[in-house]
Amino acid sequence: MRITRHEQPTTTNGEPTEIESSFPEFELKGTQGETVKNSDISGKYTLISVVPDINTRVCSLSTKKFNEDVDSFPNINFLTISTNTIEQQQDWCAAEGVTKMKLLSDAEGSLGKSIGIFVEDGRVDARSIWILNPDGEVAYRELIIEQSNEPNYQAALDFLNKNK
Repeated sequence: MRITRHEQPTTTNGEPTEIESSFPEFELKGTQGETVKNSDISGKYTLISVVPDINTRVCSLSTKKFNEDVDSFPNINFLTISTNTIEQQQDWCAAEGVTKMKLLSDAEGSLGKSIGIFVEDGRVDARSIWILNPDGEVAYRELIIEQSNEPNYQAALDFLNKNK
């Protein structure tokens, strides 16, 4: 997929997983050292916010925004996945007071590669929003073409409101 970062063109490793397709199997570590995989989030809708680097302005804003919305959706999983290390994520959470949503590390880019959003020249996953249905299928996605832009939070939240 062709994307831009500060208006400079780049590409991801493939085409992103389509709506109505099963989200690929994953196993990632959380900030508490726990392993999280597909089976841990099945049975409910799940919002996955993928951010390239939690220590940048837009990624930080996105994560804080969705963290504020968690309480409005008690039956929905909220995850942020970044290519930062667990230690970097722990430091960021402590500094920003983010405690409600789960942060997962894709430091090796395995998830990004499996869903077609890994950017090799930056060694990061491309910014995107995914909502999985209780069966683990992609029900909604927003692929952010200009990576320095924020996602459409309201569209994702409206989708969740229809399905909570």
